[in-house]
Amino acid sequence: MERDKNYDLELAKYIWSILKSNLPVLMSWGVEIETVKVITCGLEFRVNGFKHTGKVQIVLNEGADLFEVCLIGEDGEIRDKREDIYFDMLVSVVDELVEKTDDYENLKSASNLNGNLNCSKELEHYAS
Repeated sequence: MERDKNYDLELAKYIWSILKSNLPVLMSWGVEIETVKVITCGLEFRVNGFKHTGKVQIVLNEGADLFEVCLIGEDGEIRDKREDIYFDMLVSVVDELVEKTDDYENLKSASNLNGNLNCSKELEHYAS
């Protein structure tokens, strides 16, 4: 059976819509919009996160109807892979891998004091 040519595109749009459901978190990953691309059964994009800089691949495991997230480093090597992710956990799983740490709030506050992460004006632009 030949794969529907639009299936991967529609699936990528679906995954992107899940990620956009929590836009502030998605923005915190430093997604490079020009790198977002459709891959077989999923979506790939580059991030500049607090914990991971490189590619993120999100693929649907069609048999299980669950997602897989794969982090790929600058050198092309797989850094981490998580499987069996339900759609309602997708954003939080990617966030834990890319951005969020246990002491995130303390580190963010310290960075804000130094002016490194103070981007409220830029965020206001995206929120309007």
